[in-house]
Amino acid sequence: MEKWTPKHEAPEPLEGPVVATITGGTILWFVLFLVQLPFYGWYDDHGHTWWLWCCLTGGGLGLIGVWYVRARDAAIKRDAAERAGAGSAGAGGADAGR
Repeated sequence: MEKWTPKHEAPEPLEGPVVATITGGTILWFVLFLVQLPFYGWYDDHGHTWWLWCCLTGGGLGLIGVWYVRARDAAIKRDAAERAGAGSAGAGGADAGR
């Protein structure tokens, strides 16, 4: 098992425009669904209707993802504001401990 042990510490996760990324991906899934929709007959004839439903499912799951990342982003900002407020209130004087 020794060869499977990591030799270095894992890097910190990258933070980026998560809400914009998930929203863009969700829009892309819905656009792909709408582009394929006029060809439903061809997909049905060749047994590929799952392509359409895959795109629609991706869009639906993307909506859940947009809701989730927006709530996560709001919670992170709320926590940062609470920590900043607690830090400034703790330095306020003798009444802060009561």
